[in-house]
Amino acid sequence: MRTGIVILPEHRWWMAEHKWKAAEEYGFHHAWTYDHMGWRSLVDGPWFGAVPTLAAAASATSTIRLGTLVASPNFRHPVPFSRELLALDDLSDGRFTLGVGAGGVGYDTEVMGATSFDTKRGTPSRQGRFEEFVAALDLLLAQERTTFSGEHYEIRDARSAPGCVQRPRLPFVVAANGPKAMAVAAKYGTGWVTTGPETDDETAWWDGVAAMAARFREVLAGIGRAKESIDFHLNADSCPVYSLTSVEHFREVAGRARGLGFTDLVVHWPRADGVYAGSEAVLERVAADVLPELVG
Repeated sequence: MRTGIVILPEHRWWMAEHKWKAAEEYGFHHAWTYDHMGWRSLVDGPWFGAVPTLAAAASATSTIRLGTLVASPNFRHPVPFSRELLALDDLSDGRFTLGVGAGGVGYDTEVMGATSFDTKRGTPSRQGRFEEFVAALDLLLAQERTTFSGEHYEIRDARSAPGCVQRPRLPFVVAANGPKAMAVAAKYGTGWVTTGPETDDETAWWDGVAAMAARFREVLAGIGRAKESIDFHLNADSCPVYSLTSVEHFREVAGRARGLGFTDLVVHWPRADGVYAGSEAVLERVAADVLPELVG
């Protein structure tokens, strides 16, 4: 099983750079950052843009895959965003993965004022916008010229030279918990990522993750796609218990995820306090003692 780590874009680069380099040195297969204007309890604190952060990370590393977990249409249009993605794919020499989702409600949907879509979870307009966003990016990144007309986006003869380093385009890991978003992941995704259900009960969370994995396999089967053709990513820290609480707990989390058929496990770099609070000493021990076990 592969492992990834999320490094929140909250530190000035002189402090953040060593985390990205260390993620590669520790043996993580991929490293990610959030793509938000601000995020939950950290909205009043320091926060930097995902694209320039990942550009800097690409220059600071050489082998680890990099990506957004996840970008959304909440404050992005597919045409200018596709140009930024082309640049990230080029700067990383083909190590970039687009993590993409419908986007949550909250600060990202409020800070830019009134919007033309319904931001409530599960609404047709929100889901439709997400489907169009992914479909448009798929075209923009895979072909030289794109014209697209939908309910939410119109694109007129957009150019995409020089194209992605990765062909036919850079990979998509699509976030999906419900059946409609899962259909998008099954159609466009190189990978699928889930956060599991929203609950404060650890047992209920794992039960929900198992149910979602089973449901996604059904969605894949429904379109005739083999489950082996797409990676299954689990955002472990959506669980009520932080994955890096201890080495033993991380080993248990990894074992449960592998048992449910997940190919990739994603955790978060420990913070000093608040969300994802933990010890970097635990991270170092996990890297030294557990990550090598998961590769086998």
